[in-house]
Amino acid sequence: MILRRSEFVHLIDLPGGNALAIHAVTQARLPVTAEVARLITAFDRPRELETAAATFGADPATVRACALMLLDRGFLSDQTAETERDATAQAVQGRDPAALLDQYRRTRMEGAHPYWAVEAPRALGDSTGHQQRLDVLLLGDCDVQMEADFLRREALSRGVDLRAAASFANDIELAGDRPHDAIIIGALQARHAIVAGEPEHHGGDPSRVYVQAVQALVGKLRAITTKPILIDGLPEPTVQPLGFADRGIHSHRNRFRRTNLALAQLAEDLPDVHLVDVAAALNAAGSAALLDDGLVSFTHFGSAGWMLQRPKTELAAVHNEFPDMQPLADYVGGDPYRRETVMARAHMDALTTVLAVDRKKCVIVDLDGVLWPGVLAETGAPFAWTPEMGGPNSYIGLYFGIHEALRTLRRRGILLACVSKNDEATTRRLWRYQQHDPRHRLLMPSHFVSSRINWQDKAANIASIADELGFPLDAFLFVDDSARERERVRQSLPEVAVLGQDLFALRRILLTDPRLQSVRTTEEAASRSDLVKAQIDRSLLRAGTQDEAAFVASLEVVSMVERLTPGTASGAVLERVRELFARTTQFNATGRGFTLTDLQHGPGHVYILRMRDRLADHGLVGAAVVVDGDIQNLVLSCRVIGLGGEHKLLGQIKADEPSTTGWIVETDRNIPVRHVYRDNGFRHHADGGWRLSLPEQTVVAV
Repeated sequence: MILRRSEFVHLIDLPGGNALAIHAVTQARLPVTAEVARLITAFDRPRELETAAATFGADPATVRACALMLLDRGFLSDQTAETERDATAQAVQGRDPAALLDQYRRTRMEGAHPYWAVEAPRALGDSTGHQQRLDVLLLGDCDVQMEADFLRREALSRGVDLRAAASFANDIELAGDRPHDAIIIGALQARHAIVAGEPEHHGGDPSRVYVQAVQALVGKLRAITTKPILIDGLPEPTVQPLGFADRGIHSHRNRFRRTNLALAQLAEDLPDVHLVDVAAALNAAGSAALLDDGLVSFTHFGSAGWMLQRPKTELAAVHNEFPDMQPLADYVGGDPYRRETVMARAHMDALTTVLAVDRKKCVIVDLDGVLWPGVLAETGAPFAWTPEMGGPNSYIGLYFGIHEALRTLRRRGILLACVSKNDEATTRRLWRYQQHDPRHRLLMPSHFVSSRINWQDKAANIASIADELGFPLDAFLFVDDSARERERVRQSLPEVAVLGQDLFALRRILLTDPRLQSVRTTEEAASRSDLVKAQIDRSLLRAGTQDEAAFVASLEVVSMVERLTPGTASGAVLERVRELFARTTQFNATGRGFTLTDLQHGPGHVYILRMRDRLADHGLVGAAVVVDGDIQNLVLSCRVIGLGGEHKLLGQIKADEPSTTGWIVETDRNIPVRHVYRDNGFRHHADGGWRLSLPEQTVVAV
């Protein structure tokens, strides 16, 4: 690949040796380090990328990744100068070139307005190690706009290439102009009305004006986009106008609490709309130093540290006289942008959960030192605790809390497995609790869908569990208190996430890690452990049977297909369907996902498949979306592959919509779905589609 510096790109030197790269057409601005600026100038003349990477004087893979990032943002080009000029001119041809140019710029928009932009220079290594790209729109006041680059940096620390474009809440058109995966709505101007007047002025509900403003904004966005929308809750005030005398349900602070409750209900009533608990995030980090209501205004809710970064020109408003700001700097901990860092983490957590980024399906835990202190074979019992020794929240509470957190994950649909270097018979014999132990909080061997208790290498055991469950390695999280075992797994299985270095933080991490959370819990999720156990039992039975057809028949499989209607498309059912499309990787025809809005209000038909056999009721395990005879995607849970459910699902679709076309988008993981259309009477055509082959009509002579 031959690259060159775009002829529309200019570099402006900044203090500290950094530079600002500016694209004259798109108006993209990118602060970069001196090293990245040197890389841009290295392409002042067209050069082969691999040659430049090999001779730049840094790790070639890092240089290559950075160059491709610059290419993606238009600072480098793989076109000739003439071709680039023609392509740019073509983008703005029409009756109103100025408007077209503005729209062209907005499609490539990134970051916030320069007044609020707080951007760290891009370093050479910032473009390596990305697992996924996310494009996010930020709509709201200055608080969410100032966060744009902090959100990018938080995503970068998680291996995600996040591109944020920020604008004001009235810029609805940005959702149509700028491609995006999700939208975050920050605080709106209407928040000031929450504290205005007496309760009767609001019809007894001071939250009404603000909630109506948010609802109206969501409604306008929904006319343009079906992508997930995250609504920021409001911070809880740290000071009140009347102090202790500010009482009752309509007090200053309670008005905002009430508004947050109303926003939570609004998010519950609207498909694919989710609430970000801003108050909880700020309170956990010490909100007094993160909010400016104790400094400037009761409802501004900006950062107390922003005053440390105001332009010097604004001092004219105070006759260029102002107190020494060192006490303020000390109060906010020396970091004027700590609020942005905290909120970037909260927003990235929400995006990770809503968009299922790096979702984990199974937690594998070591036993000794994690679920109980010491080595079970030596101590003879998991715990030596009795109530006379101390309460359950003393030292013993550390282990009770870890057990409880893992049991909670099972309710969320996360599977549990264990690996341990021990004698299995001894471990199972000693894994018993005393009568006074809080058994309702503790794990039993039956809570684990798979166990490897032996003297083999733990990494090999983890790989064995992955094969048994049919999950990719990046769907697992491994917990071990041994630094040696953790490092062994990191080196042997780098895709597996690893925890256990800090047992005091383990419970909180398990309960708050966004990769272990879902938007909603479903009946299928709560019973997933039992269903996977049934799948494993079925696999063991299959291994002992030579006749596959006889084996399936012996399971007494029942398949039920339903085309959803407004009356049957409940929120729980649609969430399960969305989850199937998002999480299924093996039997997934096209990889296309659907938002709740797509499923509820889309133009097509949604088909669902429920299955049960004599071993288990598997619940809702398959789905398809058909629009005008086009099967946009068809998925089947891996736990029922081989039971024939896909034939029932396609049979119903064919009966309802005879002129049907299916598609297969091949991936490394979806081998099981490759022949689903071929095996159900479809023929492959030159355009890549599979079309239903109707039987030829018989002509009867009269």
